[in-house]
Formats: sequence, C-alpha cells, structure tokens
Amino acid sequence: MSKPHLLLLPGLVCDARLWQHQATALAERAHVSVADLSQGESISALAANVLAQAPDDSFALAGLSLGGYVALEIVRQAPQRVLALALLDSSARADSEAGRQARLGAMSQAQSDFPAVIASLLPKLLHPDHLGDAALLEVVTAMANSLGREVFVRQQRAILGRIDSRPSLAQISCPTLVLCGREDVITPPAVHEEMAAAIADAQLVVIEACAHLSTLEQPELVSRALECWLQDLQR
Repeated sequence: MSKPHLLLLPGLVCDARLWQHQATALAERAHVSVADLSQGESISALAANVLAQAPDDSFALAGLSLGGYVALEIVRQAPQRVLALALLDSSARADSEAGRQARLGAMSQAQSDFPAVIASLLPKLLHPDHLGDAALLEVVTAMANSLGREVFVRQQRAILGRIDSRPSLAQISCPTLVLCGREDVITPPAVHEEMAAAIADAQLVVIEACAHLSTLEQPELVSRALECWLQDLQR
C-alpha cells in the first residue's frame, strides 16, 4: 500500500502547531495535513467543511478534543472515506449540565476578557509538571491568540450543540486508536475506556505524566503510538 494521507484535526482554539511534532515524525509514513476548524457553527458543519477540503478520497483521520468530536461526525457522514481513526483526549459524550454551564460562562467572559479565559484554561489543559514550561505555554497561548475570541466562541457553540456519539461507536469498523493523558481532567481516561470498549478492536493508549494536550506534552510517545497505528494500516 502506498503512503496514506493523514488528516489531523486540532482542538479548541488550536491550529497546526498542536500537531507540529507529529507532522514531522510521521512524514515518512504518511502525507500529513492539518485541517482548519475555525469556521462552522456546528460539529456537522465543521465535518462537512473538512470532507470538502480533504485532499484524497480516503484518508487516515486523527482528532484531538474538538477534533475528536469532528472526527466522529466525519465517520458518520462518510465512513467509506476513513481508512483509520484516532481519537485523542476527546469524548463520545455530549456535555453534562455542569459542563454546559462552564462553557457558557467561558463564552460570556471571553467577550470582555479573552486572555483571562485562556489563562484559566491552562491548568486544565496541561499537566501540573508542564505549567512551568515557558516554551509550551507560549505555543498554547499563541495558538489561542492567533485564532482569537470569535473563533473561541464559535467553536464553543459548536461543541455545546454536539450530539451523544456513543450510540454510533459500534458502527465504526476501521482500525481505531483511542489515546489520552493519564491526568486529563477535561476528558479523563474513563471516557476513553468507554469509547475503546464500544469500538470493535480499538486500541487504548494512556500516556503518563500528561494531561489534555498530549501531542505537545508528550510528543514522542504520542507520535510513536500514531506510528504504530499507521503501520498496522499498511500491513
């Protein structure tokens, strides 16, 4: 089999920098590109946008957080196009009521003080050991500032409206990797165990000393897991 195309989907107010290490590490195994999730008012619209811009008829698909929600919708909209699926630090569940209220509060605060919203998110996004990593903090805040308040609110609105994807997990038939950080408090290991159990033959990988932004916090371990996932696809 020739090199597949690998399409990477970023998380909330993240861009290609979220996947910078994996894009380099996997370049010899796949044709790598990162989708733009800054437009679209719903998860279904974001998925349709990605499908319309995808460079190949079929591709491997990996999404982190928001990217995972969109990836699950892409599999629903066009299952025949997805050769393999990787869900990183994401969830198949819809928001709980507490989650909805927290999201609405962040959207409201962003209108008046967007930097404060991003600052308040950092302890949830990163493992405590990484909160002193100035270079890592710079990447995360730079991505958020580049995309800005309007994209943050638009993406949050899309996340708020997402459906419960758990009933459709059993229909996923492509090779699937489910990966998360051990200390991910936004989408904890339990929700990844739930997804992996519901998807036939899914592989579950939990990364130690890692929270929600696994691709940046433990890039080598994540890249290795994705490389094995792609290698299985090419056998």
